[in-house]
Amino acid sequence: MARARDTMPDAGQGAGHTAGTAMAAVDAHGVVVAWGREAERLSGLSATDVIGRCAGRLLADPEVILRAPAFTDRSRRGDGWSGTAGLRRADGSLLDVYLRVCPLTERDGGVRWLVTATEMTTVPSWPMNGAGVQALLTGAPIGIAVRDTDLRCTWVNDALALQDGIPREKRLGRRLTEVLPGPEAESVEAVMRLVLKSGEPLVDHEYRTWMSTNPQQEHSFSTSFFRLDDADGRTLGVCAISVDVTDRQRARERLAVLSEASTRIGTTLEVMRTGQELADLAVARIADFVAVDLAESVALGEDSLARLGSTNGYVPAFRRAGVASIHAGNPESLWSRGDVVSVPAPSPFTEVLASGESHLEPVVNASRGTWLDRDQGRSDRMRTHAMHSLMIVPIHARGAVLGVAVFFRMGDSVPFEADDLRLAEELVARAALSLDSARRYVREHAAALALQRNLLPGRLDGGVAVEVASHYVPADTQSGVGGDWFDVIPLSGARVALVVGDVVGHGINAAATMGRLRASVHTLANMDLCPDELLAHLDDTISRLDAEDSGTPGRVGAEAGTTCLYAVYDPATRRCTMARAGHPPPVVISPQGRVWVPDLPAGLPLGVGPASFEAVDLELPEGCVIAFYSDGLVETRDQDIDAGIRRLGTVLARPDRPLDELCTAAFDTLPTRALEDDATLLLARTRSLMPSQIATWDLPHDPVVVAHARALATAQLTGWGLEALTATTELIVSELVTNAVRHGAGSITLRLIRHEVLVCEVTDASDSVPRLRHARPTDEGGRGLFLVAQLSSRRGTRHSSTGKTVWAEQEINMPGPLRTLEA
Repeated sequence: MARARDTMPDAGQGAGHTAGTAMAAVDAHGVVVAWGREAERLSGLSATDVIGRCAGRLLADPEVILRAPAFTDRSRRGDGWSGTAGLRRADGSLLDVYLRVCPLTERDGGVRWLVTATEMTTVPSWPMNGAGVQALLTGAPIGIAVRDTDLRCTWVNDALALQDGIPREKRLGRRLTEVLPGPEAESVEAVMRLVLKSGEPLVDHEYRTWMSTNPQQEHSFSTSFFRLDDADGRTLGVCAISVDVTDRQRARERLAVLSEASTRIGTTLEVMRTGQELADLAVARIADFVAVDLAESVALGEDSLARLGSTNGYVPAFRRAGVASIHAGNPESLWSRGDVVSVPAPSPFTEVLASGESHLEPVVNASRGTWLDRDQGRSDRMRTHAMHSLMIVPIHARGAVLGVAVFFRMGDSVPFEADDLRLAEELVARAALSLDSARRYVREHAAALALQRNLLPGRLDGGVAVEVASHYVPADTQSGVGGDWFDVIPLSGARVALVVGDVVGHGINAAATMGRLRASVHTLANMDLCPDELLAHLDDTISRLDAEDSGTPGRVGAEAGTTCLYAVYDPATRRCTMARAGHPPPVVISPQGRVWVPDLPAGLPLGVGPASFEAVDLELPEGCVIAFYSDGLVETRDQDIDAGIRRLGTVLARPDRPLDELCTAAFDTLPTRALEDDATLLLARTRSLMPSQIATWDLPHDPVVVAHARALATAQLTGWGLEALTATTELIVSELVTNAVRHGAGSITLRLIRHEVLVCEVTDASDSVPRLRHARPTDEGGRGLFLVAQLSSRRGTRHSSTGKTVWAEQEINMPGPLRTLEA
């Protein structure tokens, strides 16, 4: 008895008992051979009372132990048994206890059983016996392994073998690095040593490894480790619980790729650049080689195909927009960026374009009779570089096919799977939006530039009056257009009109408004109005346009508030007449470099209310430079307009320099940051006509003067060497002077001007406007101005404060002495 009791502590410690647990030992025949103090307390029976008795008699159902598998099935002795039973106490009452029976092997090979009993109030409420726990561990869908303090496997469930493909017999007794050599296994063992040392569990440690059952597919595992200690706190080993998270890892990687795509694709509004960004991102993340081919119309900003089938089988031209490879220099590609790419028909490429659906070919079929057999170039490159797996994904947006993205894997890379195709489609879909935006931008930008080219003068020509140069920078750098405009308009008598204006706002809407106003100015300038009259008429036009726009839904009038400066320079008199409507005044630089700003009344901006404009007449020496500009050139947030005008004058105080250089120098002084408003500069260097180019005669108001006027003109043409124009000039002079005598008033002035053209002018004191009529065959008169119109290249009438001038121009280099009159 005493000897049996002395063995109890060692047996208990070996079983891992805890305080409050009753312990007893039973021999192979079920006889109690040891009885612990806690057993005495729990049952009320002393060791003397129970040792030597059958253990079953201490239970309410003696057959419980005898039916336990630990006794009946010797093959399961290593597992033991656990369950609930009723314990007979000394007072005859029954106590429900939880029993645990574990085998103890003697030195002579015999078997004893360690029996532990715990009151049911101190054990878990779930009815789970040892067999249930065993079933839970072995049948769990997660991998579980127990390792000793040397990290050798002592127990493993079946799920772990299914995860990594390592059988139980290969794993038991071995360390992880012995069955899975490599840095990942070494890292996991380092983690387990840390857990053994610290006792702190480690949850969700991820690592990757290649499975022996599928060496081409890398798997990811999430493993949690915790240390196993006995009741006395001694470390027994470490338990590892492992879950295959390959799918989760793939999803995470896909999200990372798509997140990166949002920052790396579409960084610019350039179609070709966006195609290359897609190729660069996809290489090494999805494929080993990627090519992006876009319909040629996409790069030009034109509409693309809805489907290839809509073109009756015609394969459109494609251009390589992007190409990238894991190998330097893209040796797999037949074409470089920008090259036209051939699309074989029929082939997977045409199928994708026709259907709009992606094509996945995990293993490329390169056998005879396939499409590759008809495309020798691609076939040779694929064979040379071991390109074995293919995906073709259409690039489409807003119902239009923009092109295709081609993905290849080469060499030892695993074939593409459905998950890879889904990722490629998501990536291409995001890139397609950027490509479509870039395509639309290219089209709109081209339209904006076309608008600008048509609204602003393509070539400035100041004729013999002025030498001109200009520079224009819009604040809206995206569209490249704005609301500023300038113009040089040839007028009669070798004169020229110089105009600069500024519409409120900038961008394409302001540019459209500017186009309307520029057309209006041209129309009014052709009427040869004085600058102040022209601005008054333009003000009326703007008020009318604003009234029309305000009554049209979706249109907002932008003309109101427009500023304008209009000047007319006459090289015959070297006089410049100008007026302005709220626009900054011009800057004049004398031939000696003196800078001054004319005292020119500002006037109100156009369209803001009733306004009057006042013209100023200046006499300018030949070689002066006049600067017309918009406020965007001279006004900034940190500098007022007066300081900006002084800065501009300082830069331009070199009138001997070429005008283009002066324009560039003026804009170089602007801040480097983006312009806050459109900036325009128009420079004009004045010229003058020599006295020998002008002939003027004052004639009396008498019909007999007509013949004399013809004679004067003929003599002057002979002196200029323009005898070829004598006949036509005589007719023009005769008709204009006759009209002045019949319908005019006061003295008559005849003037001939020879420059690039021959100008004939007749001035009288009347303000009546001569009208061109089509005389009937029976009429004796009324054909004068009709003849003038037929004989001249241009004709018109201009008014002044002293009367009117009727003029006609002829081309000096016109062939033949007399043009044939039209019927």
